[in-house]
Amino acid sequence: MSHSKCIAGQRVKRSALRIPVVLILALLLNAFSACRQHAERPFDTGLASFYSKTFEGRTTASGTKFSNSKFTAAHRSLSFGTQVKVTNLENNKSVVVTITDRGPFIADRIIDLSEAAAAALDFIDKGVVEVRLDVVSEE
Repeated sequence: MSHSKCIAGQRVKRSALRIPVVLILALLLNAFSACRQHAERPFDTGLASFYSKTFEGRTTASGTKFSNSKFTAAHRSLSFGTQVKVTNLENNKSVVVTITDRGPFIADRIIDLSEAAAAALDFIDKGVVEVRLDVVSEE
């Protein structure tokens, strides 16, 4: 026995009415999940360093040319193109960089930054600083 409802003089099954509601809910859920993809998520904390000037113009692991004036970084495992917010835990300054290379190759460090990013975080004179990484978006 199927339940039905009278709409404008026609009998319509209730299951037929559920389809648009389910479709609308699915679209809303998809829209909210797309917004969450751009929310930062905590990733790691540790030491950051920056590239020396000798790397200027060299090809990175992603195939791009390295430039100390761009906001880029090297990370051991994050996908190329991933955007990461790097926060200097000593002064709370932060910058968003794009992962374009692999490294660092010194065991106690978690990220190598371009000189521009290091300058924005205000640790050029120190050389190494404690940072927090938050993934902003992934490619």
